Amino acid sequence: MTVTLMNPRGLPEVDAYRQVSVATGTKLVLVAGQVAWDAEGTLVGEGDLTAQVEQCYLNVATALAEAGGSFADVARLTVYLVDWTPDKMPQVLAGIGRAAKRLGATPVPPLTGIGVAALAEPGILVEVEATAVLD
Repeated sequence: MTVTLMNPRGLPEVDAYRQVSVATGTKLVLVAGQVAWDAEGTLVGEGDLTAQVEQCYLNVATALAEAGGSFADVARLTVYLVDWTPDKMPQVLAGIGRAAKRLGATPVPPLTGIGVAALAEPGILVEVEATAVLD
């Protein structure tokens, strides 16, 4: 495995992600921010943060697969959330959980969540970008 995820002693354990990843592979894969569009470019989950998070993670997985990887190779995620407030966290976690179930994986690489005023188009609530390392 090229990416090892860990929670170092002295840092809080967070269920949704691990604090550190150590990557030792030779192929760097940078996945552009993925929004909740299906293959035809139609927004999935209009007004539904959980559904949009799920679709974003599925789109990241699709991009990784095309490069020969999977969520097991992800060293870091950045998640941009429109009008972020902490009370939205259960919806985000539910979306990640639904994606994990569909993917048969537990996508918990280090994650940075950033609240933003808006994204590329009205109705898009979340965007997820990934950095992966493959052998």
